[in-house]
Amino acid sequence: MSAWRQAGLNYINYSQIAARLVRQALKADLRVDAAKRDEVNVKFTQWKDGKPIKNA
Repeated sequence: MSAWRQAGLNYINYSQIAARLVRQALKADLRVDAAKRDEVNVKFTQWKDGKPIKNA
């Protein structure tokens, strides 16, 4: 069994923790670029009858 599973984490939590630690370990100039990639944007699209519904 995986160590992260034994610790009670799911894979998503484990990977988020690992990514945060890697970003913290970077040199200052690289850390700024990595912080920019850390932002997440999500777009939701509603579908009806197999086609996306355009929001007005």
